[in-house]
Amino acid sequence: METKPEPAVTGKPVKKFDLSSPEWYLNRELTWLEFNKRVLQEVRDERNPLLERVFLLAVVGSNIDEFFMKRIGGLKQQVGANVTNLSVDGRLPQEQIDACREVVGDIQIQKLTLEKKLIKLLAGKRIVITHYSELSKAHRDAIDDLFLQEIYPLLTPQGMDPAHPFPFVSNLSINLLVSVRAPGGDQSHLNRIKIPTSADLPRFIQVGRGQTYILLEDLVANNIEHLLPGVVIETIEAFRVTRNAITERHEEQANDLLSMIESSLRDRKFAETVRLEVDKGILPLHKGKLAAELDIDEEEDVYEIEGILGMSALMQIALIDNPALHFPPHHPVDNPELLGDDPNIFHTLRRHGDVLLQHPYESFNSSVERFLEEASTDPKVLGIKMTLYRTAKHSNIIKYLIDAAQNGKQVAVVVELMARFDESANIRWANFMEEAGIHVTYGVLGLKTHSKLIFVLRKDYDGLKRYAHIGTGNYHSGTARGYCDIGLLTCRPEIGQDLTELFNYLTSGYTPMRQYQKILPSPKLLKKALLEKIEREIEHHKQGAEALIQLKTNALEDADIVAALYHASQAGVHVDIICRDTCRLRPGIKGLSEHIRVVSIVGQFLEHSRIYYFKNNGDEEYFIGSADLMKRNLESRVEVCVPIETPANKEKLRNIIDIQLSNTRNVWEMQSDGTCKQLHSNKPDGEVSIHTLFIEQAEKRYEVGRKALAEKKLRKIPRRKIK
Repeated sequence: METKPEPAVTGKPVKKFDLSSPEWYLNRELTWLEFNKRVLQEVRDERNPLLERVFLLAVVGSNIDEFFMKRIGGLKQQVGANVTNLSVDGRLPQEQIDACREVVGDIQIQKLTLEKKLIKLLAGKRIVITHYSELSKAHRDAIDDLFLQEIYPLLTPQGMDPAHPFPFVSNLSINLLVSVRAPGGDQSHLNRIKIPTSADLPRFIQVGRGQTYILLEDLVANNIEHLLPGVVIETIEAFRVTRNAITERHEEQANDLLSMIESSLRDRKFAETVRLEVDKGILPLHKGKLAAELDIDEEEDVYEIEGILGMSALMQIALIDNPALHFPPHHPVDNPELLGDDPNIFHTLRRHGDVLLQHPYESFNSSVERFLEEASTDPKVLGIKMTLYRTAKHSNIIKYLIDAAQNGKQVAVVVELMARFDESANIRWANFMEEAGIHVTYGVLGLKTHSKLIFVLRKDYDGLKRYAHIGTGNYHSGTARGYCDIGLLTCRPEIGQDLTELFNYLTSGYTPMRQYQKILPSPKLLKKALLEKIEREIEHHKQGAEALIQLKTNALEDADIVAALYHASQAGVHVDIICRDTCRLRPGIKGLSEHIRVVSIVGQFLEHSRIYYFKNNGDEEYFIGSADLMKRNLESRVEVCVPIETPANKEKLRNIIDIQLSNTRNVWEMQSDGTCKQLHSNKPDGEVSIHTLFIEQAEKRYEVGRKALAEKKLRKIPRRKIK
């Protein structure tokens, strides 16, 4: 369908754009890979502390692993099923795989270059990553003893011959392929040895008392004669397999969702191979045999790796305790609005109203966890309802929910069993909570529950009152220290009524159109509302009124939203998009998107919050929530966005948006071809990290709040009478 853009001010004819044409949409996978290139640039940036650069390199390694497991795995399934549907940008599944392979190859080259550079820099700081052959004899003797005592008993060589078929190779494991022959013989035999890494046996083995490390597989390879005595060792080559993580089954056909997910986890373990990584220089015969046994294409799916196989293992090195090589320790402060003498947080919310939380700058523990902890013990709290997508391994959130149930409160938790890579943990938590008497449900059939909600019902002096937390991030204390998220604590009656409706929908699965006063849930309302609000800004602009759209999201993938934003730009509405990774929209195309600016922020913390702003002719609207602008979030998940309505909280969100759009230190500007250009500034404040600025602001807010509280307490102290 052709658009009819408004004539330009000059009166010159304007090009018409067919917004159904794939040329105006970027590829989801390729723009996500571009995000990882931006992370690699942060690895290069010498302004970042050395171990933080190592951490980011490990993150890219982990990201690429997940990319193959999820995205390439899914595309390969489409190829196998002969899917001929084109992506929004006009590519067949195999064409997307081919394009991604080329970019991944470039990323691999960059990773190797950076790995070599960082290892050299680490050595200058007396953190040495070396090879077994480079160790002194004394160190070799000591580590050989360690091998015999702690590692050798865990190893199991598996032969490959007619009596020993090719063994199963588990996902992301490190393996050695060892070729041997009998003394004087001329026939070679292959053996596979899995390297048994675990929390107790890390990938990098410390040598001696200093900070010298070798890889575990290097130690095993240099002691291979203990495993395979009396034979000639011909070659020892490392390899690593990545398996497809897309093993979801049809929920409608499963009598028991819990059993279905457990079965899917077993399927994933044995899923088809999507990538084989091998040592650089592996014998072609061996590479071909591995590819054949794993049933993959040797030309397309095998990657020869120079350097460390499985670069995510560098996370162990990145966590070395050396303060001089890390960012200054960040200690979240308390939200100043939650300070005071109130007997509990519910009194504070009644007195103060809505409280907007900004993590990781403000403490998750003293806000969200406190909210749930006090609800679990408060005798006036009658019930707690919550959605749970991801949580920490040792979770206070779970503890407080169980405490609440044991204290006689009605507790209902909607657990998302299909939270990718957290299914196993969520199954354990679900069973654990059910045993404690908590009502556990698994949401609405066919929809993932991705919303972040805690809902508390309390019998106050004036009747039953509803309190809530609505956030953009998971209830995970670990990620709350490294992810940038926003949360709202509120006791507004309209939101409480909306959440009552929503939880009834989640726990019953009954799906008529429900009435909501404030929140915008998906899949029923959110996308429609966003499209209407974009159209409203267009109408405001046409009428000469104030119009502006600003969207902060992790991903902009939904084609309908992209097309609507193109229409807004064609009408002359300015659009700012802060998008962390995937972005289909092509900014800066004259006549189509010249009024759209797209920036991406990569820095000390991971940007994770979603903020949606509409100028609305001065009657400004701000929303926060769990939903990215992706088709899956808007049409296939239960998400919740909530309006932020108090002037003070709107001002806080305005500050966040303005800083991220005006600063340059961590900011990249997207070009129309999908690449991003790193911004620079000659101004001193422009070269200060965005995240550092937010840390400073949070600390200042806390100090102001603390001093105001102290002065308030001082004023309450009665003066002594002077005789």
